Amino acid sequence: MANSESASGYLQKPSILKRTSVAKSRLFHVESLDLRFSNGEERVFERLTGADRGAVMIVAMPDPEHVLLIREYAAGFEDYVLTLPKGLVDPGEDVITAGNRELMEECGFGARCIEPLVELSLAPNYMRHRMQVVLATDLYPKRLPGDEPEPLVVETHALEELPALLLRDDFHEARAIAALYIARDKMRAERDSQPPLL
Repeated sequence: MANSESASGYLQKPSILKRTSVAKSRLFHVESLDLRFSNGEERVFERLTGADRGAVMIVAMPDPEHVLLIREYAAGFEDYVLTLPKGLVDPGEDVITAGNRELMEECGFGARCIEPLVELSLAPNYMRHRMQVVLATDLYPKRLPGDEPEPLVVETHALEELPALLLRDDFHEARAIAALYIARDKMRAERDSQPPLL
């Protein structure tokens, strides 16, 4: 067995020699990690850490063929983007409750049925943030006040038009794209498993 592999066949995790807080802001904490790998190599990695409260992204479907997308300002790009509603899980909430609350705040709908769909990460080399994606169906009108600085524009798009959405300049968030493809495949599988109507 190679020196860098454990008995299970996976690589042995590097040892953390030192943790250093590099910078902190209201939202972000940058941490430096001094690491020693199993082959003796040492490197310094930086990562973003946070409260780790968890976050939820909602694939909200007003009917089996369509999904709700929001248009919101993305400071990272200094422009408006088209994406799925999402937000942090508040203290005391579970993912389902947080998903329904965010849906009401951002889209003006609640959902009678919300189910976990997938867990996604983003840039795992630099952060440990995970996004829980839920599928929301059987929607009904319900608006809650949110923390957005301006009203969000809500658009309805067909799930089968995902290739066309990918050609747009304002639709590029990887987590939203992955979530929509997973939801589309789930809906297709459920539709194909239905017995034919007589």
